[in-house]
Amino acid sequence: MRNSRFALSRVDGTPLFYEEAGTSRRERPDSCAQIGEGQQADPRPDVVLCDGVGCDGYVWKHLLADLTPRYRTIHPHYRGHGRSPKPERAEAVRIEDLAEDVLSVLDDADSPSAVLMGHSMGVQVCLEVYRREPHRVAGLVLICGAPGHVLRSFRGNDALEPMLPGLRKAVSRSPRLFNKLARTLIPTQLAYALAAAVEIDARVLQEPDFMPYLEGLARVDVDLFLAMVASAAEHSAIDVLPTVRVPSLIVAGDRDGFTPCWRSREMLENIPRAEAIWIDGGSHTAPLEYPDVVGAGVLDFLQRRVAAAGPPAPRAEHPEHDDFD
Repeated sequence: MRNSRFALSRVDGTPLFYEEAGTSRRERPDSCAQIGEGQQADPRPDVVLCDGVGCDGYVWKHLLADLTPRYRTIHPHYRGHGRSPKPERAEAVRIEDLAEDVLSVLDDADSPSAVLMGHSMGVQVCLEVYRREPHRVAGLVLICGAPGHVLRSFRGNDALEPMLPGLRKAVSRSPRLFNKLARTLIPTQLAYALAAAVEIDARVLQEPDFMPYLEGLARVDVDLFLAMVASAAEHSAIDVLPTVRVPSLIVAGDRDGFTPCWRSREMLENIPRAEAIWIDGGSHTAPLEYPDVVGAGVLDFLQRRVAAAGPPAPRAEHPEHDDFD
């Protein structure tokens, strides 16, 4: 099953494209009307895929192939990304707005709760969703990301953060020029070669797997992209980490220069009972570089920790202590 549709954001009514794949909840025996005598409800949760900034799904290529035979996946496109239009208010691209959008998509998809799987900035989005409505979250899979203030550790230092306001100002003066340059220069072999020189491992991540990222990034309005980066730089969900009461998996590459490995260790040490997969040689694109390791680890975690734990407690009963498996 693969369906695509639009939800409306409960923030401001922005249309939000999302795609479903795999087995729908409606097709599983998980309601009283469907469960026969002696049968049990299907414990498998939905899985929501939350991208990094500028992305519309490239990093999930192999994980989707692993997940869809067993789970329903829901993949939203952020506002101004992929097939979702820009919001009317240019400033409405905060992490908080994106978290509300994810909840809007869950409502539209008739998904009472789901595992949130985030890559890069999507990690912050997942944690922000948990802050808002923890009873909607059955588990967390946080991949190559950080809980907040991402520019303070980008490439191991904070040099980029003070440069961002000046860059945004320059783009605001000539947005058409910068968008034209982006659409011309980003989806090229030269850009792939540059990425291979500074971050990705071209020995294991081939150009056909990475080009969809460059092509999607080139379509994103540069001003919107920088506004979203600025929001990710200001946002922090570090305070959320010790409050998490659902099974959590951290996936990190030891060569990740965008969100260095110590940011993942920070989450591991502060989320109660979290576990981790460390990818030797993995960069910020570890799910594409080492798909077998990541896929097997994620599937094992979902079966062993999430399905065994069952759905999260309802809002009024959500635990404030450590009684979870």
